[in-house]
Amino acid sequence: MKRTDNDTWDLASSVGATATMVATARAAASRQPDPIINDPYAEPLVLAAGVELFTLLAKGDLDFADIGSGWIPDYFGVRGWFFDGFFPSALSAGIRQAVIVGSGLDSRAYRLHWPADAIAYEIDQPQVIEFKKRTLAGVGAAPAVQLRTVGVDLRHDWPTALREAGFDAKQPTAWLVEGLMIGYLPGDAQNRMLDLITQLSAPGSRLSADHLPLTSKSIGSLISETAESWRQQGYDVDFGNLTYSHKRNDAEAHLRALGWRITAYRLDDLLGAAGVPVGEMDTGPDHQGAIHYLTATRIDRNDESEDPQ
Repeated sequence: MKRTDNDTWDLASSVGATATMVATARAAASRQPDPIINDPYAEPLVLAAGVELFTLLAKGDLDFADIGSGWIPDYFGVRGWFFDGFFPSALSAGIRQAVIVGSGLDSRAYRLHWPADAIAYEIDQPQVIEFKKRTLAGVGAAPAVQLRTVGVDLRHDWPTALREAGFDAKQPTAWLVEGLMIGYLPGDAQNRMLDLITQLSAPGSRLSADHLPLTSKSIGSLISETAESWRQQGYDVDFGNLTYSHKRNDAEAHLRALGWRITAYRLDDLLGAAGVPVGEMDTGPDHQGAIHYLTATRIDRNDESEDPQ
């Protein structure tokens, strides 16, 4: 079944299953010798989601290498490392307001060091927000920052919900947009999201994201190929159809046009900076290197009078 504008999913299917897979990869990466990330909450979140294959991998009863995907912990580990470094950098510059857009099973509000006067907002579907809060409370975890959750589908009026939760558009904000602009939104919806973020961003705001350039292969097909290899070994994960067939848009170009100063990265850059070998990864545009990364700073704003709806 193709993605549609008002489709739904849970953490065991479609887009939700990819969030669970990424958390599984973080759990595996955290167990590696001299790990580059430490996510103690990934495993309990994966176990609560209840996907058999991911449960085995998160607990360490099965390794990704055992199912022909040994590259996954390093790949998502280095992605996690890159985004883990974003908030400390933004906070050191004096930003005290952070928003995690499409937060999924992200646990940075629980595991990173935050200044006492910082506020973090997480936006995701209400059932995902409640699942994470309930699961982490069950293992005795508490947020390390003043955390305000915003349960709303990103295809709906999330700026209003964010403001109602206390967000102050006059203050610089650190925005994290991880795992969304890789085909999970139609091109026009992706641009609309970036437009709204820009309208909500005071000068000096920062943004970090991954995105799929026009020249890269569809992530949906890449994940489908991985899932098929797992299926042949007896592990069936319901990824379904992950991406939209709509025209893909260029996130970097759109952000530059909106007045953001961009620093662009590719997978090779992240691996080199983190000291992680390429190993089994193919950093070309048709494989693991399909996704690009960026950080951005809001340097101009001509739309302060606009009220995003």
